[in-house]
Amino acid sequence: MTDVSRLPGPMLDAWEWQYQGACRDMDTELFFHPEGERGSTRRRRAENAKAICATCPVIEQCREYALRAQEPYGIWGGMTEEERREEILRSRRRTA
Repeated sequence: MTDVSRLPGPMLDAWEWQYQGACRDMDTELFFHPEGERGSTRRRRAENAKAICATCPVIEQCREYALRAQEPYGIWGGMTEEERREEILRSRRRTA
């Protein structure tokens, strides 16, 4: 008999939380900066995106996914790219 214990679980279970996201039907430009965006414009966009995240019922699942996947772009779970990189580095230092 084939051992299926190492196969991934049902994909619906892994991603179903996204259907409940506060950002689900919003323009992705709110969460992903355009090329060359800098300074106060970028900070304002990130703050607006984080405000949406703050109302989200699945913010924790979103954040956990983004940290686990090391999502390189956008606001995920109320965190910017830089904040996620810092958290990943802190986590690595704690486990080293």
